[in-house]
Amino acid sequence: MAQWKIVTLGMLLTESKVESSNPSVSKRIRVRLNTNGVDKRPLAIEKTGATKYYTRKAGQFIYGRQNLHKGAFGIVPKELDGFESSSDMPAFDVNDQCLPEWIELFLKQGNYYLELEKIASGVGSKRISPKRFLKLEIPLPTVNEQQQIVEKSLLQLDKQRSLKCELDNQKNLLKKLRQQILQDAIGGKLTKDWREQNPDVEPASELLKRIEAEKQQLIKDKKIKKQKALPEITDDEKPFELPNSWEWCRLGGISSYGQSVSIKPDKIKDECWVLELEDIEKSSSKLLKKINFMERRSKSGKSVFQKGDVLYGKLRPYLDKVIVADQDGVCTSEIMVIKLFGHSNPFYIRTVLKSEFFINYVNSQVSGMRMPRLKTESGRFAIIPLPPLNEHKEIVKKVEKLFAICDQLEEQITSSQTNAEQLMQSVLKEAFSQSDVA
Repeated sequence: MAQWKIVTLGMLLTESKVESSNPSVSKRIRVRLNTNGVDKRPLAIEKTGATKYYTRKAGQFIYGRQNLHKGAFGIVPKELDGFESSSDMPAFDVNDQCLPEWIELFLKQGNYYLELEKIASGVGSKRISPKRFLKLEIPLPTVNEQQQIVEKSLLQLDKQRSLKCELDNQKNLLKKLRQQILQDAIGGKLTKDWREQNPDVEPASELLKRIEAEKQQLIKDKKIKKQKALPEITDDEKPFELPNSWEWCRLGGISSYGQSVSIKPDKIKDECWVLELEDIEKSSSKLLKKINFMERRSKSGKSVFQKGDVLYGKLRPYLDKVIVADQDGVCTSEIMVIKLFGHSNPFYIRTVLKSEFFINYVNSQVSGMRMPRLKTESGRFAIIPLPPLNEHKEIVKKVEKLFAICDQLEEQITSSQTNAEQLMQSVLKEAFSQSDVA
């Protein structure tokens, strides 16, 4: 088999600059990230301006200047023939020496497109101009060889894509399962059998009485401040029915929510753990970064927390970052320190804060567009289901057991996804190995 020629993309591609005579917001193209191809852009409100739009034809190769190195490239499909994009998404006619799919495969093989960040230019938002893109070199077999390789590769890639979709679906189902476990936990369903076996357990109403007495003593001892009385919980606020031994309460009623103790930087010991929001990865304390003050000095004050406190990310709370501190430390203002009263189990409260029930409440209360956060008053007013104290530990134990099974399933799915990606890359590598394709 003859050696393939090495040519530049500029020898195969010609940028198309046919300006649209009647631009329409309903006929816009977008190029999706992670090699997910080209589709119609969802309708959006646009400001009237001087932006020029260019007509794109089926079969043209197109990419996003800003995101080519993030996999934003593809081929304009037949159903989008005559649609438009701005010069931020340049499109190219491909000459008869090359199939558009060959260029697409070339950029995908070995995740080659990721390397293209090195040819991007600009400050902040880096872009890859057509001039630089067209200087890239590409191997070029005959069109007949290209056709054979493309057909063989696409057949395999379709199989891998179907597998990936199925694995993604499994992950989504697993995510829903986790939320259902949390909902069953905070609604009392997980511990129904336990309650039947322990009918004489002290009800949560008694726990609330002890919590109130403890709060009043702390106020008297000037360890916490007296706060504005919380409003009574109305029947309309209660989203679901609780077991008879449980009670609805407000988060501010069972904790010191909003009364974090601050400390000045010069009072923080060098070996002290300083927690920032980004240290909490994937909402898991297993992946928690622990950096001491010596490595993270700053002039801003911090909030003090102690082992057993619940640490809740109130900035961008949809990120679902909630942990229970396993040692003392300090944290930034993005994190709310929640000290519980009445020996309430912090891991049970974490279960509540991570539930869809609580997340939905937070989403209805956050303020701020760019940096949404939960206001302190909204956090204090949040209602939560409170089981008897002895039931806290039982709930946590059952959730942890079920989540451990979910973790195992997720590891299997992730492993399958990795294997599928490796197989996909091996298919692409083979396509560009210059081996006999007969």
